[in-house]
Amino acid sequence: MQKDKPTAEDVKDAVNRKVPDVIEPDLRLLFVGINPGLYTAAVGHHFAHPANRFWKALFDSNLTPRLLAPEEKTELLRYGIGITNLVERPSLRASELTKEELLAGRRILEDKIKKYRPKTIAILGLDAYRQVFDKKASVGEQAGNLAGAKIWVLPNPSGLNASFTPKRLAVIFHELKKAIDREVT
Repeated sequence: MQKDKPTAEDVKDAVNRKVPDVIEPDLRLLFVGINPGLYTAAVGHHFAHPANRFWKALFDSNLTPRLLAPEEKTELLRYGIGITNLVERPSLRASELTKEELLAGRRILEDKIKKYRPKTIAILGLDAYRQVFDKKASVGEQAGNLAGAKIWVLPNPSGLNASFTPKRLAVIFHELKKAIDREVT
């Protein structure tokens, strides 16, 4: 049974839990996290740690009309937005993942994109993108595509990523929103 506020023991035991994708065919935007944190895995909701700024960045950038809570994750589908991860395995920090796990995650991500056909993917983590795609990159839209989906790279919204303030995250997420809105019109 999953709880909204996990105990320390729940978090410790979350290493073998999976966080289901929020996905359906033909999304406007699919966010791609690196992997679930242990807190997220313990509660079963993407970006659930109280220090994570993902949900606030979505709202502040107008990608969602109101601030959603992590347990409302399926509401994103109403806005043509989904969430998946490169690697399913939860960890305390993304730096615990191996290069092999990340590369395997890329192949799985390509298969998901072929199956679900999102128009744009947004990878949440510059370093993860560089490792997985073996390309230099900066935040923003990338050249090329992945299985037909446009690729954006955004900062990791984790509270551990202090180099991007909530205001700066909102600005970057809003640039993404403007780009995907242009695709619709």
